[in-house]
Amino acid sequence: MNSGIYIGHVAHNRPGKHQLRYSIFMLAIDLDDLPQLSLKRLKHNRPALFSFHDRDHVARIDAPLPPQIAAKLEASGIDWGDGRIVLLTIPRLFNYVFNPLNVYFCYRKDGALTAVVHEVSNTFGEWHFYVLPAHENNGVVTQSCDKQFFVSPFLEMDLRYEFRIRPPGDDVSVAMIVWRGDEVALTASFAGRRRELTDANLLRAWLGNPLMTIKVIAGIHWEALKMWIKGVGFIGRNPKPAQKEAAA
Repeated sequence: MNSGIYIGHVAHNRPGKHQLRYSIFMLAIDLDDLPQLSLKRLKHNRPALFSFHDRDHVARIDAPLPPQIAAKLEASGIDWGDGRIVLLTIPRLFNYVFNPLNVYFCYRKDGALTAVVHEVSNTFGEWHFYVLPAHENNGVVTQSCDKQFFVSPFLEMDLRYEFRIRPPGDDVSVAMIVWRGDEVALTASFAGRRRELTDANLLRAWLGNPLMTIKVIAGIHWEALKMWIKGVGFIGRNPKPAQKEAAA
């Protein structure tokens, strides 16, 4: 399989205000591998210690993901050519997961990376897609876009995102710089080192982080509380809430 496990850290830095760093692992799943997925500890659309469910992604329906991502690429005018898609994501653990960010690496059939799609979710059950062409230089993809979706009550909407990405290989990194004009409001990143996707490596990853999916959602609220106590400016909910993505 082309899929793999990436073990590393997620880190956030609000300059002069707040920092965090947590150990996590993510899976880079080549969506073409799903029909032949035969691991005991990772199942596709079935319960297991770890599981990957189509309905956790894109339109949140029980349907294959590649056509759904292909439709978003087409709507954005990106010629993908029906290649392959690698999804960087946290799997369900004990049938629970919350993914603040899923990243879809979209490759043409000749192997060239055409686009990187960022699926951002908030804790209100909403999600949004930033569908961006991939501009790669010396193995690093750079992308940028205006913020369009409410995520944190500590960040306003009038911001700009800059992504710096090293696609999955021996390692992977996804870094986002949030700009407030010429000022950096936040940097957030995940960086990990590849392990083969095997039952043994999944077990090792789990033993090193046995409650990881719970830690993700708990950590979001714990860090928000710490920022509030520190007096980091609380802006609140966007007065015009983003609409939940349509389910069809």
